[in-house]
Amino acid sequence: MTNRITELFKIDYPIIQAGMIWNSGWRLASAASNAGILGLIGAGSMYPNVLREHIQKCKAATDKPFGVNVPMLYPNIEEIMNIIVDEGVNIVFTSAGNPKTWTSWLQDKGITVVHVVSSVKFALKAQDAGVDAIVAEGFEAGGHNGRDETTTLTLIPMVKEHLKIPLIAAGGIATGRAMLATMILGADAVQVGSRFVASHESSAHEAFKQVVVDAKEGDTQLTLKELAPVRLIKNKFYNEVQELYKKGTSAEELKELLGRARAKRGMFEGDLEDGELEIGQISGLIHNVKSVQDIVDDMLTEFVLAKNSVSLL
Repeated sequence: MTNRITELFKIDYPIIQAGMIWNSGWRLASAASNAGILGLIGAGSMYPNVLREHIQKCKAATDKPFGVNVPMLYPNIEEIMNIIVDEGVNIVFTSAGNPKTWTSWLQDKGITVVHVVSSVKFALKAQDAGVDAIVAEGFEAGGHNGRDETTTLTLIPMVKEHLKIPLIAAGGIATGRAMLATMILGADAVQVGSRFVASHESSAHEAFKQVVVDAKEGDTQLTLKELAPVRLIKNKFYNEVQELYKKGTSAEELKELLGRARAKRGMFEGDLEDGELEIGQISGLIHNVKSVQDIVDDMLTEFVLAKNSVSLL
């Protein structure tokens, strides 16, 4: 299965495991890469010294390509980028910031740069900044999201219409059928997050993984737009946010309620009541925790079956 993305990353299959905070440590990234897809370490939840440790452990666990996802709004960004260069990482996915800031700097050091966007406008800005590929993420996705609430099914063909560089679809993709659908719409590959949260190798707390498995349609919601839009599971914390909205809240009141480290408490430490439980709408289709290899095998098998069934129409 060769195309522009498999050639760009030197991987076997056009699937990227998303670099999610508190879920995507070296175990998940190395398992993904060993399965023939691109594994990503999620730097957003890591102090610089922790990121260095995860990169080194990932290099020891796989001889396949892997990358690091870097949300550019986090502190210590210069130190993080220097660690990535020092450790010889060849692929960086950037998000939550201006791609012009780091793209040329990274590419001058031989690093392939991909930027995550949620709209045509930002896709074009990223392309103009010279990135090597783009992830276009629909608002079905878990975690931090676009403000426009554009769905993946709508976003991918609209971005594709204007794009010359490779396009990776994200948001609501956990099956081979969804992979085929987004590629028919113009994507060269898919980025998968929520399905890999519910994997044995994910660094998420086991209690959070079970919540993902138990989730049904309608159990997630995009909220906190005044701060940074985030899709999460409805729990006690979510209900407290909604109570503030009913009273006519301000951004400052929301910040005070949010506090610090809620995502860590929820996803990494397993506080299912007061933690922030970030996951995508597709969680309603995730019914078990599996190994990364089994997840990849399932997706590829379903992709081929779906492709063959469509060709018979």
